[in-house]
Amino acid sequence: MKIIDKIALVLVVIGAINWGLIGIFNFNLVDAIFGAMSILSRIIYILVGISGLWSIRLLFVDYD
Repeated sequence: MKIIDKIALVLVVIGAINWGLIGIFNFNLVDAIFGAMSILSRIIYILVGISGLWSIRLLFVDYD
């Protein structure tokens, strides 16, 4: 697995945990750490979104 794949996977997991916290506790961890819709939180959301799109290709890669 390439380093970019690992970075994308970590960001996707962070996004999934954040969505889980929003769904269960109505608590947005990214907004709590970086501020609600601050430029930094928006960058995090953009990176997580790009990582999600990048990770789609992992479904079709055979690492054997």
